[in-house]
Amino acid sequence: MPNRLEDWARTIKRDVHALYLASRDPRVPWYAKALGVAVAAYALSPIDLIPDFIPVLGYLDDLIIVPLGIFAVIRMIPQDIMAEHRAAAAAAESSPVSRRAAVVIVGIWLLSAVLTGWLMYRWFALDGAHHLR
Repeated sequence: MPNRLEDWARTIKRDVHALYLASRDPRVPWYAKALGVAVAAYALSPIDLIPDFIPVLGYLDDLIIVPLGIFAVIRMIPQDIMAEHRAAAAAAESSPVSRRAAVVIVGIWLLSAVLTGWLMYRWFALDGAHHLR
């Protein structure tokens, strides 16, 4: 069983790198590039949108969302082009790391925290003002 999981993880890692390479290929349709960049950036980001320390949900993106995104993009790219980029990804020493995606994800978390704080303030401020009447 561990060998199957390791093989699956290697395949996912290779396909993410292949999507990164395919997103730079002029033969790939623009919509596949756009989704491919989003999936590859998210998968290569050192920060998850849902942190892994959150029980169950933390690994949901790693186990379901990323593979489904990869599957969707791979179906949009012609098979011969994808095979070419898979071979290049397999031959590469290591996968790139997207620091830009990490900054975007941190920005989303900060924006979410600010929005949550503002909404809570409005809720309690309006609730408190309503009770004073």
